[in-house]
Amino acid sequence: MEKLIKQRPRVLLLIPHLGGGGAEKVFAQLAQGLSRDRYDVHLGLATQPTVPADAFSSGVTIHALGASRVRYAALRLLKLVRRLQPNLVVSGMFHLNFLVLLLRPFFPASTCVLVRQNGTVSASLAFDGLPAYTRLLYRQLYRRADGVICQSAGMAADLARELGIEETRLAVLANPLDVDAIRNATRDGSSLWTGLGPHLLAVGRLSPEKGFDLLLHALAVVREQIPAADLVIAGAGPEEAALRLQCKRLGLEAAVRFVGHIDQPFAYFAGATAFVLSSRHEGMPNALLEAAAGGLPVVALPASHGVTDLLRGQPGAWLATEASSSALTAALLAALLALRPGERFEHAFIEDFRVEYALAAYEDLFDSVLKQRRR
Repeated sequence: MEKLIKQRPRVLLLIPHLGGGGAEKVFAQLAQGLSRDRYDVHLGLATQPTVPADAFSSGVTIHALGASRVRYAALRLLKLVRRLQPNLVVSGMFHLNFLVLLLRPFFPASTCVLVRQNGTVSASLAFDGLPAYTRLLYRQLYRRADGVICQSAGMAADLARELGIEETRLAVLANPLDVDAIRNATRDGSSLWTGLGPHLLAVGRLSPEKGFDLLLHALAVVREQIPAADLVIAGAGPEEAALRLQCKRLGLEAAVRFVGHIDQPFAYFAGATAFVLSSRHEGMPNALLEAAAGGLPVVALPASHGVTDLLRGQPGAWLATEASSSALTAALLAALLALRPGERFEHAFIEDFRVEYALAAYEDLFDSVLKQRRR
């Protein structure tokens, strides 16, 4: 038995920390769900100094590197890789991907590297205020990876077009989602809402790309026709003070609640009228997928080709025509005037994201990459 365990490929998953957004949730799900019979699973946390004892069930080894920022984790990460000698390193979040690929020449020759792209490259370069050299880093470093994981076909096409990466090195994999757990929690949960409503829920980091400023403008107009409409925003980030000031200027202080970052946004699903995705650009946001798994009606801006392809023409989904507050207002009003109280939808597209299917696809990719390296 000991001999068999030693022969399992060692997989090192890397994220900045636990408790973040969709990328962190995906990697936590991978760490929890990858087959222990097939892999020796390790999880590296670049900026987290300690890990709660009950963070994961047995079978995953966690390495908290404790750097103050991802860029300062280089030496600790290199030491970890050289000590573990992993067969495969899998990184999520573009700044951590850059670091891993910069260090790759110093990794053991037998170590494969996969990076997961968590946003649309062209939109990130255009709207996120990234340094001018970011495109060059993408172009030069991503070619060092054995493969790039994308969340949608549109994201893969964008990456191939922007960076010139061969499509054969791009893999489109669904985010693993515990659909049944979300549905059970939604069904059994009690409402955290007060007032007549309708009640709108938005989830995400309080940063410009999430478009919460557009949502607040839209809500102010919606309340001219539906005065009891209110909003909960679950998330934390650098824009909180500006968004709170915007609420005050728009007279929305009593209509908007900022509840901070919460690990389980589906606590707010019971009683919610609709989920709103107000992002200017996205990859394939987990918050949207979780809301769909919970059966919530969805109102969304066309944040990416992936989001548009997923929601267009679907029952229970209202997709705005463009990324603007006026288009979001129109979509919100169309949804709220059409929905019955407490109405829920099956959202059949969510079945493709079930954790068991998504994990199997990830494992197939890992095996394929490891097999190619052994040739």
